[in-house]
Amino acid sequence: MAVFRFKALEEVLSRKPLEVIREHNLTSDYYGNKVFDRPKMKKYLSREAYRAVCDAIDNSSPIDRKMADQVAQGMKAWATENGATHYTHWFHPLTDGTAEKHDAFIIHGEDGGVVEAFSGKLLSQQEPDASSFPSGGIRQTFEARGYTAWDASSPAFIVDGTLCIPTVFISYTGEALDYKTPFLRALSAVDKAATEVCQYFDKTVTKVQATLGWEQEYFLIDEALYMARPDLVLTGRTLMGHASSKDQQLDDHYFSSIPTRVYRFMEDLENEAYKLGVPVKTRHNEVAPNQFEVAPLFEEANLANDHNQLLMDIMKKIARRHKFMVLFHEKPFAGVNGSGKHNNWSLVTDTGVNLYSPGKNPKTNLQFLTFVVNTLKAVYDNQDVIRASIISAGNAHRLGVNEAPPAILSVFLGAEVSKMLDLMEQAVVERKMTPDEKTALKLNIGRIPEIILDTTDRNRTSPLAFTGNRFEFRAVGSSANCAASMISLNAALAAQLKKFKTEVDALIEKNVKKDEAIFQVLKRLIIETRPIRFDGNGYSDEWIQEAHKRGLTNVTSVPEAIAAYTRKDVLKLFASVDVLNKNELESRADVEYEKYTMKVQIEARVLGDLAVNHIVPIAVQYQTSLMENVARLRDLFSAEEFDSLAEGRLDLIREVGGHISAIKQKVKDMVEARKKANVIDDHAAKAKAYEKNVYPFLDEIRYHIDKLELAVDNELWPLPKYRELLFVK
Repeated sequence: MAVFRFKALEEVLSRKPLEVIREHNLTSDYYGNKVFDRPKMKKYLSREAYRAVCDAIDNSSPIDRKMADQVAQGMKAWATENGATHYTHWFHPLTDGTAEKHDAFIIHGEDGGVVEAFSGKLLSQQEPDASSFPSGGIRQTFEARGYTAWDASSPAFIVDGTLCIPTVFISYTGEALDYKTPFLRALSAVDKAATEVCQYFDKTVTKVQATLGWEQEYFLIDEALYMARPDLVLTGRTLMGHASSKDQQLDDHYFSSIPTRVYRFMEDLENEAYKLGVPVKTRHNEVAPNQFEVAPLFEEANLANDHNQLLMDIMKKIARRHKFMVLFHEKPFAGVNGSGKHNNWSLVTDTGVNLYSPGKNPKTNLQFLTFVVNTLKAVYDNQDVIRASIISAGNAHRLGVNEAPPAILSVFLGAEVSKMLDLMEQAVVERKMTPDEKTALKLNIGRIPEIILDTTDRNRTSPLAFTGNRFEFRAVGSSANCAASMISLNAALAAQLKKFKTEVDALIEKNVKKDEAIFQVLKRLIIETRPIRFDGNGYSDEWIQEAHKRGLTNVTSVPEAIAAYTRKDVLKLFASVDVLNKNELESRADVEYEKYTMKVQIEARVLGDLAVNHIVPIAVQYQTSLMENVARLRDLFSAEEFDSLAEGRLDLIREVGGHISAIKQKVKDMVEARKKANVIDDHAAKAKAYEKNVYPFLDEIRYHIDKLELAVDNELWPLPKYRELLFVK
């Protein structure tokens, strides 16, 4: 094994940066050339079909089968002209990736040959085998039928000669088996609820669109070193490894010059992303060694999420081209920063107004405050299910360890917005407001733009931070599907906006003026949401104590956090906005329990195997060489000289032996704990058993292995070390 490690290092040192050739000087010359976007639809579709698709995109209008046939013909013509030979329905099952099944554009011809063909039926709906995808008990294994259905709002694209058609994935009985279905429902719900509230301020608003800008963090590790680490290959993270003497202490990697090999990878990635219509904007080094980030321009949320899933897939392919492996695990290396995926979320009207951006007059600023305060209330009332949407076995390693927000859900607004809310709370009185009081309040509201732009800071320790014209959800893990967190946030806000409108309308019916009714409801919400507003250091121990006093929950257990999905208030929330029904929520909880259990189970099996078959034999070999050395010393030297010369070696023999014995015993105990947990049928109970009784062994066994890494001869150690994984490029 040590030979494998040193050969891998030799291979890395021989790498040369791969030259990347740009086909065009200007990105705009080839941007989206692999996407069946509106310009291409206009060219390849009839006017009637083009209008039907645009109406489906803009207004969610259905496309009938006759029109779908026309669209399919045009789509096939474009795809085959651009080298596509196959098509696939591309969807997001409840796994950690996307799914696709490729079919050729052929049917039997009349002369015994084949001809290219594609129909509206094949475009609109497919029937993949659903039995092997997670369903959380919605259907039994023998009930294989599931359906994928075309999502016309996200354009088709070509990857490696295959036309990829974004689709939803549902069961035979209509329940969602994916992320996209409830995400589209949540976006529709927030559109409807937000539009109705906007009508208080602007009657011309007919649609509100959620936008998303994600920031994807990742690690790049040389392919040879990666392959020499079975734990990375099988689990996505290192299950052992002593900290490098130097890692990120000097902050010298963050925003520093991008290494040449990495730069070539990024350049290649951007070229492919632009062809696929992914508007990648930013690239830079992140805090940890060999950690980087890529971020696009803001887009409509559903499309943005499709683009994130697509980019993660092509990142893996392009990395292999450059002899790299991409790591999306939230904590691939202990002791250095893990990776997140910040979700920058906003709402924009069809009149071009960002609802989280201050306006130019008191009326538009009251609208801004209305949406900010309702967002506070939505997060405060639904903090547990929002946490459940971002918790996972991987993200649990990252949250709350001085590199990412804690598991406590709080919202950072900045001093000036907080001051504005405090002022509104004080200025709005229970009785009918006088004209002077209204005028004074509106004048203060009118000053928001200048103070926001000048003094709003960013709080890097806040899970959900207002950053001037959007909310940045920083707790999302790097491997996650953005839809999971966006479903909860948008559904929670939609439900809250509906409540807000009901309360305001009730006051208006009692002859309270519209503005005053809005003021009164906002004041109550501001008071109720005080506990969740926090602008301080979210990493501090003091905040944990303060959050407890405020009544905020701090759930760090993954199974306990997942349990929020099946609470009565959560079932009521999602049902009230038609996003997920009881069966779908219960199934999602089961899927998350199973994923957690299986990931911990796999890590335990991999660690046990490596410990017993890789580490212990090397440690025994080294210990044996020490004992042979001690025996020879005894033969050569007097007893007095031997005691002096052999003392350190004898201590080392005892130390190595102690760690070997501890590893073997703890692996044995871990296997027994797994056996006991594996006979539990209930998914929630099994997940809890794995967390309580199996997971602790991972750290305990690692402790002894990492101590051996320091003690054993470097020439013998079988696995690439942290200093090699993080610094050899």
